[in-house]
Amino acid sequence: MFGSLSQEGIKTDADGLVGNKCNQNLWVYTADCMPIFFADKKSRNVAALHCGRKGLEKKIIKNLVKIFDNLGTSRDNLLVAIGPAISKEHYLVDKITFKEFYIKAENKKITVPLTKAEKDLCFSDSNYFKEQKLNQLDLKRFAYRQLLNENIPNTNIDISNLCTYKLKNEFNSWRRSKTFLRQWNFICS
Repeated sequence: MFGSLSQEGIKTDADGLVGNKCNQNLWVYTADCMPIFFADKKSRNVAALHCGRKGLEKKIIKNLVKIFDNLGTSRDNLLVAIGPAISKEHYLVDKITFKEFYIKAENKKITVPLTKAEKDLCFSDSNYFKEQKLNQLDLKRFAYRQLLNENIPNTNIDISNLCTYKLKNEFNSWRRSKTFLRQWNFICS
């Protein structure tokens, strides 16, 4: 769901906000999900997304790029930044969740067992994860792939390597401590 700000000070519950006014701040809060920011360097239109596994499954990035298309943005002018979020090493999901995510996020059907290429693409094949029946899910990598699929130049995409789970003194993490505390992230037009 997307919200747009038409008046100063209006609070909206949504996973994405789009702003088309100068000197406008868009804020999202996250714990382990990705804050993803978009800026049209020509028009100065901006957007902020709260994006996790479900957002990637629902193609929130594709939907936002369509909004920018409607605003007349050229893909070459669209800058994207993915902020701190949980890393694949700490985002472990069961095989069913992983398969469902892969099918929805990539629009591909897979069968058990997965091919080596599919395993290498998204999760670790180590004995530990096999024994635990858990897979590493790399949200940032999937977001990056979805951005590339929308023809955003890779030189226009910046991805933070900071992990909200690992860096317990810097970030709050739902998966680490079940806290309701969050990071506030924002972009300014």
